[in-house]
Amino acid sequence: MDGWIDTFIAFIERNQDWLPLIMLIFAAAETTAFLSIVIPSTAVLVAVGALAATGAVPFWPLWAGATVGALIGSSFSYWLGWRYGTTVLTMRPLRDHPEMVEKTRAAFTRYGPVTIVIGHFATVLRPVVFLMAGMSGMTLARFAIWNTIGCVAWAYLIPKLGQFGGDIIGWLWSFF
Repeated sequence: MDGWIDTFIAFIERNQDWLPLIMLIFAAAETTAFLSIVIPSTAVLVAVGALAATGAVPFWPLWAGATVGALIGSSFSYWLGWRYGTTVLTMRPLRDHPEMVEKTRAAFTRYGPVTIVIGHFATVLRPVVFLMAGMSGMTLARFAIWNTIGCVAWAYLIPKLGQFGGDIIGWLWSFF
């Protein structure tokens, strides 16, 4: 996996004009039901954030692309839940991971719509939280408000973690 990420980072350095679109695609995959289980988008966002710490890529285009991508993926997942309901939960890979569904239901019961914001950051909730919002009958307007907050925060904070880590490594490296 590390070799794949290194190759990807090198690709991004060479193709910076495509950075917003690339981040859009990875963020959409990370927040789309089913895809979020198999595509390591969070690792990519953190790695690109670290790359931003070096000045090799600008931060703001990556944030903008990741925000739009997260909005697309999570909204599509909401629609899947709204349109297909519990049928989606009987499909693979979700039927193989009922614990994800139960943790998400418990989070909705405990925290209500704030679960959507939390779901952007919680790996165990992300594959099903947006589906459950659609299945629960939550209005699109209410979902959109909470989801936008979550998308903007997630798309900012996850790459910033990588950027912060890159800054610390650079600072430590300056002593040697």
